Amino acid sequence: MSDFAKLIIGEREFELPIHQGTEGHRAIDISKLLAQTGHITLDDGYGNTGATESQITYVDGENGVLRYRGYAIEDLAQRCDFTETAYLLIYGELPTAEQLEEFRASIRTHTLLHEGMKQIFAGFPPDAHPMAILSSVVGALAIYSGDTIDARDPEQQQLAIYRMMAKMPTIAAFSYKQSIGQPFIYPENRLTYCQNFLQMMFAVPSERYEMDPDFVDALNLLLILHADHGQNCSTSAVRMVGSSTVNLFSSISAGICALWGALHGGANEACINMLDMIRADGGNLGKYIDRAKDPNDEFRLMGFGHRVYKNYDPRATIIKEVCHKLLAKQKKPDPIFQLAQELEEVALNDSYFVDRRLYPNVDFYSGIIYRAMGIPENMFTVLFALGRLPGWIAHWREMHLAPTMRIHRPRQLYTGSPKREFVPLIKR
Repeated sequence: MSDFAKLIIGEREFELPIHQGTEGHRAIDISKLLAQTGHITLDDGYGNTGATESQITYVDGENGVLRYRGYAIEDLAQRCDFTETAYLLIYGELPTAEQLEEFRASIRTHTLLHEGMKQIFAGFPPDAHPMAILSSVVGALAIYSGDTIDARDPEQQQLAIYRMMAKMPTIAAFSYKQSIGQPFIYPENRLTYCQNFLQMMFAVPSERYEMDPDFVDALNLLLILHADHGQNCSTSAVRMVGSSTVNLFSSISAGICALWGALHGGANEACINMLDMIRADGGNLGKYIDRAKDPNDEFRLMGFGHRVYKNYDPRATIIKEVCHKLLAKQKKPDPIFQLAQELEEVALNDSYFVDRRLYPNVDFYSGIIYRAMGIPENMFTVLFALGRLPGWIAHWREMHLAPTMRIHRPRQLYTGSPKREFVPLIKR
């Protein structure tokens, strides 16, 4: 097979190099296309454009495969905790026992926020969405971390990574406490990463918080499954912003903003909202199944199908069992859970959904799990951001270590007005 693709424009012929990835996928290199041909490519949404080479995550949507640094997501979910998975994503190898303990200790050192940052939280209105608070406060970390804002300094890079990993759970939990008017709960470094977050989320000074170990395990699993997913919208935003050599905190803040959208990280919240809507409409599931099948109806079932996976989402396969386990622990039946189980049954057996491979995805199950854990809907995407953090960091770091790094600057095909003569205001 040729190592070049031929492009014919008029009577001229050009050779474009072909690169092959580890798993056999091939990419046509168009990096010199404009210089050689005077043409650019047009690809709305970048669905067919590889913006970078990356060694972090492999996604095979056709066969339902997800691997971090070559390791199957099924193995990592079963054998690692979130911090170990984060180390793997960021640094490229599974840590030794000593490396992992040093990583954990370095994170624990930085869990507290500067006390001055509490004034930032106090400035938000009571109904502020936690994602808006999260993105704002993460961006403000650059103000309180002046010794780690040089993205080109390896030592400052490393310190910024520790601080970002450590402070994100604190900021996320504080954003929730601010939204409900409760006092902040400071981190306890004797706890694990996931235990610490749940403690800061749900504990109050007047009572002892009894932590459910099944909730800890479920959160750990969900964070691992959300840790990275290739060049998605938010990760691309982190890379795009970071390519200007801005600090890590500003880059992550941009990723949080991108993740907030309903078509990205907000899908699990949208799924629960959809189930709430069906319940409020008398629980008539058949009505909405029919609407989903109607090509002339704009209604879509949230939590089903995936932009990348044309097979079953491997992450959904892993958490389905956990989802059912937590639902079985519910002392009081929740009509939302009942609707979700009925909807899942329909989607897995109805030929319309099966033929179109519209299987329940990770957003469908994660939203149900978060609800079962008592996490409010407006915090769902915050939890997604907490899980995706090591992936964002890994891509930011990989980009800065690449010898080919340069600022991202996409082209456009201008289709506006041609040159026009200016008309003075008095004559318009």
